Amino acid sequence: MANAIRFLSMDAVQRANSGHPGMPMGMADVATVLFRQFLKYDSQRPDWPDRDRFVLSAGHGSMLLYSLLHLTGYKDMTLEDLKNFRQLGSRTAGHPEYGHAAGIETTTGPLGQGLGNAVGMAMAERLLASRFGADLVDHYTYCLVGDGCLMEGISHEAIALAGHLKLNKLIVLFDDNGISIDGPVTLTDTVDQPKRFEAAGWNTLSVDGHDPKAVAQAIEQAKGSDLPTMIACRTTIGFGAPTKAGSEKTHGAPLGDEEIAGAREKLGWPHEPFVIPADVLDAWRAAGARGAAEATAWDARLAARDPEQRKRFSDQMAGKLPEGWTAALEKFKEEVVANKPKAATRVSSQQVLDCIADALPGLVGGSADLTGSNNTRAKSQQPVTAEDFSGGYIHYGVREHGMAAAMNGLALHGGIIPYGGTFLVFTDYCRPSIRLSALMKQRVVYVMTHDSIGLGEDGPTHQPVEHLASLRAIPNLLVMRPCDAIETAECWQLALEQQDRPSVLALTRQGLPTLRVDSGENYCAHGAYILQTAEDGQRAVTLIASGSEVAIACEARGKLQEMGISAAVVSMPCWELFLEQPAHYRDEVLGPGTLHIALEAASGFGWNRWIGLEGSFVGMTGFGASAPADALYKEFRITADEVVRRVKAAL
Repeated sequence: MANAIRFLSMDAVQRANSGHPGMPMGMADVATVLFRQFLKYDSQRPDWPDRDRFVLSAGHGSMLLYSLLHLTGYKDMTLEDLKNFRQLGSRTAGHPEYGHAAGIETTTGPLGQGLGNAVGMAMAERLLASRFGADLVDHYTYCLVGDGCLMEGISHEAIALAGHLKLNKLIVLFDDNGISIDGPVTLTDTVDQPKRFEAAGWNTLSVDGHDPKAVAQAIEQAKGSDLPTMIACRTTIGFGAPTKAGSEKTHGAPLGDEEIAGAREKLGWPHEPFVIPADVLDAWRAAGARGAAEATAWDARLAARDPEQRKRFSDQMAGKLPEGWTAALEKFKEEVVANKPKAATRVSSQQVLDCIADALPGLVGGSADLTGSNNTRAKSQQPVTAEDFSGGYIHYGVREHGMAAAMNGLALHGGIIPYGGTFLVFTDYCRPSIRLSALMKQRVVYVMTHDSIGLGEDGPTHQPVEHLASLRAIPNLLVMRPCDAIETAECWQLALEQQDRPSVLALTRQGLPTLRVDSGENYCAHGAYILQTAEDGQRAVTLIASGSEVAIACEARGKLQEMGISAAVVSMPCWELFLEQPAHYRDEVLGPGTLHIALEAASGFGWNRWIGLEGSFVGMTGFGASAPADALYKEFRITADEVVRRVKAAL
């Protein structure tokens, strides 16, 4: 059975003339034990909610996963798919891509990300078990990692979080083959990985990865532990290759016809490429059907729940928002219009969370040790601890990389809508995971506060300048920068209503006035809208701004109006949503033929698409400085007077 994996992997890589055969060949024995004896799954029902999750963090070894899916009988992983490995339009991409085929639980490739995702999946299992009971939620998360995954810094954050939370249903299988692309791992790394995991609060085991009985005993032992477990599986990369086994030559290149022929002889596999003997295939298909009875029994347990619980579980796993959840939001908006508070949008964000947390049982928040600064914890949310997962708030610690990757895992698992906070400048630390959220079309909400020089005295290291532009460059990501409490509520609603894309909420530290005077339609849903019209209806100038600079634009409009220059103010909280509007609406908002001035306390990169080459940008041209916010806005001339000066010069 293990040799079937090896030769499908060898043959697919050889046919594509591209790929990584060594890891699938080395880990074939471990994977066979796992999928044949331990993994809880039903290949005919790949979306069964209580299945075990298998994450191939070492995604370059994708043919291991593709071979397993085909052999165990997943319907959409055919032999033709394996033959089309790495070809245009095939399900079998160079690295596993979520959504391409059932059984691919997450997109992996950037090393260490899969490990972070697996931690999030294991957290989701515990969170949902605490809410619905072990009769509905009781499964393991297995994650296969390589040396590269464990060298990447994200691994430190991920394993530390998992150890702290005692995620005992997380089992990591380490392909301990001692080889990286450049050669022996000892060229670059002498870390004792089991000791590192032990120091992070893990149970660790070491086995011969080519001894099926030893592997089975280790997994059995791991399942009995009250800690997460790492099993170091000593393997030979390219196992079975007559001259290249154990060397980097099997890592990232086809073996070649001669070497594959030698492997066939050495391992006693006389079959033609992509041919699997009937008895071997039957054994694999039996393994794939092993969980069908357990899935049926689970169905009966779900059916036995009262209708309300059953619906809540099914809706939550499907990502549906409860009916009427926006009622509290509407009430909040009405109160804001009535009271017109001056508040930082990070504060408004927490007030929104206070309104909606109880109405959304799947909502789970957190922060990278900045809870009091990010304002991410609702009053009703209790902290998640190793002893109690019934809470709704995760203290991630100073682990932005690990937090963002875990949030992807929470979303991918299903049943949880994750959000988490840090400072906007530290989206640099989250960026690989944000990119993968967008690539995988996951509803993950990144609450990024301290969004400009307006954070003040912490200085240029903490003042984001280029970050909005770089985030807007990521496809399928909503970047939303609200200007007041009303827009903050509307942006939260939009972020939570997305079914197939993540969102970044960029929020201020400094207080902002309430600019919206109505609480009806969600104008942010259009991406941009006319907040203040020109008084005589014949505007000469269009002032376009986001976030904290919308108030400056409104002040500038008043000054221009006093000078007899007619101006309108456009609030543009979300470029991406504005781009999705029909052309006539965009023209109505932007006012073609008027002078366009854009304001944003950030880099002007990208703003030309809205203001044209004749327009003017008022914002940052370099890094910030350490000083109170008001002084910084004056220093960098992001003021109403500067807008007036630009308008007068242009007209």
